[in-house]
Amino acid sequence: MEPISAPRRLRQMLADPSKTVVAPGVYDGISTRLALAQGFDCLYMTGAGTSMSRLGMADLGLTTFVDMLQNALMIASINPSVPVIADADTGYGGPINVAHTVKSYARAGVAGLHIEDQVQEKRCGHLSGKLLVSREVYYNRLRAACKARDESGSGIVIIARTDARAGKDNEGNGGFEEAAERLKAAAEIGVDGLFFEAIQSEDEAKQVIEKLSGTKLPVLLNMVPGGRTPIIANSEANKIGFRIVIWPTMGLEAVVPALQGAYASLKQTDRSPPDQQIGPGALFETCGLKDLMDFDESVGGKAYK
Repeated sequence: MEPISAPRRLRQMLADPSKTVVAPGVYDGISTRLALAQGFDCLYMTGAGTSMSRLGMADLGLTTFVDMLQNALMIASINPSVPVIADADTGYGGPINVAHTVKSYARAGVAGLHIEDQVQEKRCGHLSGKLLVSREVYYNRLRAACKARDESGSGIVIIARTDARAGKDNEGNGGFEEAAERLKAAAEIGVDGLFFEAIQSEDEAKQVIEKLSGTKLPVLLNMVPGGRTPIIANSEANKIGFRIVIWPTMGLEAVVPALQGAYASLKQTDRSPPDQQIGPGALFETCGLKDLMDFDESVGGKAYK
């Protein structure tokens, strides 16, 4: 039997209106392995995490299409049966670039992606000073994404993201109503999901669902601790009506303090922290050591006996 493609699996998950897809943020191979080990049914490749881990730079639109594609390909390939939703920023150019991005992500095994309405010099959705493209430029991006989805036959899930709640275009258009109108139009264009960025309160989260209920599309909730949106538990998000919840920075929030402590210990005490000495075997097992050795043996290899 032919395996189910990642986009089809994600669509099956979203077809159940009673359930909410929860996707922790991953940004490299180790974070992906650790999230998979916990049994999550879906993963989210964070653009901020990609920028920080691959470039060592803050999320200010410095990652290129190639940076994002290579990371998405690696993450999606670790376990192709678990769908990956990936940040695709602005699509990395005009409509032709957007179409190329969608088709390339689909070939890389990505299940879904989101395209936003910031200018090319974009920044993290929870930073101030965001600038938007006009409605028409944004809609052209989405039309290109949907057409590329259909032409590729991949079924990759296209999610329209708007940053209008906390940003403005050159004519000063922005705010809650502008964001809602942009997403309603996105639904008419033919996207598969909606992403209302930088929701300001739990009450506003309920208003978002009410405003977009007529589209009949799944709405995504972005949970960033310390960001503009208050933290809402997955179960509560489900009750409100969100069908996807992503936690982009969860892995980074855990790793950064741990690394800071470990490196500080080495500098100050001339040794690694005693409670972190788990050994190379355990480290490698995190990334599939036993499975790799078993595969080698299954084909007659003896190198790892």
